[in-house]
Amino acid sequence: MTQDDDPDDGPPAGGLSRRDLFRTAGWTAAAGGLLGGVRRAVAGDDVPGAPAGPAARIQGPAAVEVTLSVNGADRKVRIEPRETLLDVLRIPLDTTGAKNVCDRGACGACTVLLDGKPINACMMLAVDAEGRTITTVEGIATSAAGQALVAEFVKKDALQCGFCTPGMVTSCAAAVAAHGASLTEEQLREATCGNLCRCGTYPHVLAAASAVAAAARGGR
Repeated sequence: MTQDDDPDDGPPAGGLSRRDLFRTAGWTAAAGGLLGGVRRAVAGDDVPGAPAGPAARIQGPAAVEVTLSVNGADRKVRIEPRETLLDVLRIPLDTTGAKNVCDRGACGACTVLLDGKPINACMMLAVDAEGRTITTVEGIATSAAGQALVAEFVKKDALQCGFCTPGMVTSCAAAVAAHGASLTEEQLREATCGNLCRCGTYPHVLAAASAVAAAARGGR
């Protein structure tokens, strides 16, 4: 029997022979090595005369000290690098407006503003927020525009159980800040599409934020 007649090389029920499997694995290994070299070349590694890139910042596994800018104040805190921004905001910074509900970025109850843009705080590591501007619903409520939005939420009965309310207010505040008096209902729907309200107060939420935009149009 020749090597080509080896019954073990025949295709099994799935259609892939042992020889084909080894051949595919060999090509995969070779391609991986080639791509690794390309990555090193792009990064400047192992290339004579290439400028050195910035040193990687290594944090952990022990706790590290970071300074977070929260609602206009610098807050120094010692945390583990694995902790999310939401966990650090709530404990130990005691900024509890953002809620821990789904803990997987699906409900929007933990929405905060990062450099003015709404994000899910449960999906970001706190150490990655250092050097950025963080605004929670507490910070929003200190401004005149934020107070007007909160007042409309109360007036329009846009809250029931309250779990989604901080995230809803934060997302609406971002939309009002971005669009001002020209804010449309469609833009509001898009801004709050990541905020889940189990009580079904969506029409009231839209009415509250729309009232703020309407007041801005009337004040022109």
